[in-house]
Amino acid sequence: MPTATCFGEILWDVFPTHKTIGGAPLNVALRIQSFGIQTNIISRIGKDEDGDKSLQYIKENNLDISTIQTDEIYKTGCVNVTLDNSGSASYEIEYPVAWDKIEITDNNLKTVKSSDAFIFGSLACRDAISKNTLLNLLPYAKLKVFDVNLRPPHYSIELLRKLMDSADFIKCNDEELFEICKALGSDKDSIKEQVDFLSASTKTSKICVTLGKDGAVLLFDGNYYNNNGYTIKVEDTVGAGDSFLATLISKLLQKKAPDDALNTACAVGALVASKAGANPKLARTEILNFIKNQ
Repeated sequence: MPTATCFGEILWDVFPTHKTIGGAPLNVALRIQSFGIQTNIISRIGKDEDGDKSLQYIKENNLDISTIQTDEIYKTGCVNVTLDNSGSASYEIEYPVAWDKIEITDNNLKTVKSSDAFIFGSLACRDAISKNTLLNLLPYAKLKVFDVNLRPPHYSIELLRKLMDSADFIKCNDEELFEICKALGSDKDSIKEQVDFLSASTKTSKICVTLGKDGAVLLFDGNYYNNNGYTIKVEDTVGAGDSFLATLISKLLQKKAPDDALNTACAVGALVASKAGANPKLARTEILNFIKNQ
């Protein structure tokens, strides 16, 4: 059975009327685990009520908590979420919090070395401590998956370049793709031209770009695969991209064909966007029926 490890933030998304546990690495880890792949998350929480609730939730969802650290000084992270009329989210991310202070440990090193995939994003690098831990873990990872996931102002093109050069697989959305390629000197117009530019620039043969309601495009070892998206009524987009990536990586780890993996990932992303919250439960039959009926 393949295994995966995610690195980065565990936090609480605070909406006007309620709050839910989240953070892209946790969302990805929970969805990968739901596909039967043993998954860890390397993170850090505060010694507080939100931290206790985080551990309880994570254990209830069968994730290993042995790589989650507890901080005596900094509190568990929170994000204030605002939704517009279309359900698209914007975020105000508190700093500094516990997940900014992830330390490198022998257990973390052992976990990364033994995992078939190591998934990380840019946000966890906003603080020097977590950034240095990530950069020290990356050389030991087998398949390094970079979920770009830009959150202004918490990144620089220099940081993104370093992370992309380290990665075996890059996932971003179309806006992120154009922003990064422009910063790297590209003057191309089309998605495919930009992906080709980024692949050549970073020497990365696996790049996936999500296109919102229009699906996604995947470059996989020289071949392109496309999905034109699925029609759904959006409840909110929180976590949809995370579930997309988790599904894509899960299916590829399970040796599914790239086009099948992409189609399933787009379906899961759409289903998550049609439901409230980042981590709704999805049965395998619901996913298959959804794809069949499109």
